[in-house]
Amino acid sequence: MPVLMIEDIKKILPHRYPFLLIDRVVEVEEGKRCIALKNVTGNEAFFQGHFPGNPVMPGVLIVEAMAQACGIAAFTQEADIGDKLLLFAGINNARFKKPVVPGDTIMIEAEYISHKMNFWVFQAKATVDGKLVSQAEVRVAVVDNPAQG
Repeated sequence: MPVLMIEDIKKILPHRYPFLLIDRVVEVEEGKRCIALKNVTGNEAFFQGHFPGNPVMPGVLIVEAMAQACGIAAFTQEADIGDKLLLFAGINNARFKKPVVPGDTIMIEAEYISHKMNFWVFQAKATVDGKLVSQAEVRVAVVDNPAQG
């Protein structure tokens, strides 16, 4: 699958600013793997309070970005995503190794582990300049969108 730019990503994920945390998808192997980028800028709203004078991207938002990359990989297996909704269904073994700060570009890699019914499990990792900043096992669910029916 070719590179996905922000408008392509918005056709797959229901998220919008300020919660769309994937800027570009550089590689997708359908249902198996997704590599995505998040450019972290100093003008993001969460830096106003996390933390003044020492801005650090909240770990929960790094996890959300990883879940969104996992969702893109899972959605590639859906025939019609227009009537589906992606839900974050769980996280195991989340670890944070290094802070993410303004100016960083996070590379997120989501690798398929398993799939049962509408639940998908991925091993996700986030790196900055090749150094691990976070990793987790992420579970997502692809469900019927109640707004569509």
